Amino acid sequence: MKIAFVCDPLDGFKIYKDSTYAMMAEAARRGYAIHVFQHKDMAFEGGKVVANISRVTLTGDNDDWYRQDAPVAQELSGFDAILERTDPPFNMEYIYATYLLELAQQQGARIFNKPEAVRSFNEKLAIAQFPQYIAPTLVSSDAVRIKAFHGEHRDVILKPLDGMGGAGIFRVKDDALNLGSIIETLTDNGRQTIMVQRYIPEITEGDKRILLIGGQVVPYCLARIPQGTEIRGNLAVGGIGVAREISTRDREIGEALAPILLKRGLLLVGLDAIGDYMTELNVTSPTCFQEIKQQTGFDVAAMFVDALEKQTETWNS
Repeated sequence: MKIAFVCDPLDGFKIYKDSTYAMMAEAARRGYAIHVFQHKDMAFEGGKVVANISRVTLTGDNDDWYRQDAPVAQELSGFDAILERTDPPFNMEYIYATYLLELAQQQGARIFNKPEAVRSFNEKLAIAQFPQYIAPTLVSSDAVRIKAFHGEHRDVILKPLDGMGGAGIFRVKDDALNLGSIIETLTDNGRQTIMVQRYIPEITEGDKRILLIGGQVVPYCLARIPQGTEIRGNLAVGGIGVAREISTRDREIGEALAPILLKRGLLLVGLDAIGDYMTELNVTSPTCFQEIKQQTGFDVAAMFVDALEKQTETWNS
């Protein structure tokens, strides 16, 4: 199999925890050819979607871990699978990239996750499609609505719809301290839509990343536990990741959503949950593969490549 990863520059990878690296390593172990390119390397030219794509060889060395050949312009349809693994922010350049990838798909490229699905599933707002699994939630730019929501629930989380890694998240308790200022800042005085959710106290037990792969639920999650006075469990802001078996409720949610999301073109989804509630659906470049394997022995990357093989066979048939 010939696989291309659309990803950030390799020299920025932390291979001891990077899920894209884990995918590459498992694919290489199976004898597959690994290639890489970035969004900026793509072009529509001569009626085809092409990209300057480099072959990559993994060395097995933890420091000098790869060799990258000079890029060669190639049609995306010439690969058995293309994996979209570029990190957010999900800005207009990212959206333009999904349009090019979607066009390449129409020309025969096999892309995972499907670009139209990545574009359609805002990682915050997508949970609104499954209201039976979420805590009380408001999506609005209207200060009056937001203040009324706080008045009803008294302890809320406010966050932007385009954030990642816990950026821009605020908690406002019963005293409503600085609520007006936070609303003005996050909504840009009513010009930006945000999400407000009832605070879920079980965050102290962890913000759980539950992985859905090929319509199936990974049996272990990574609970990202806030430290000190921090309300955010994100690893990027100092949360500690603890792998554990998923709960009955987490499995219920995961098994309900996994086949639906696969049917919509999402081979890999990172479902986030706090307590008994789903809080986000991550579809751009879900992670936590390596932490789960290191702590439990469960090989998430192997499960992923198994699912990729199955989906490429289905696509070809």
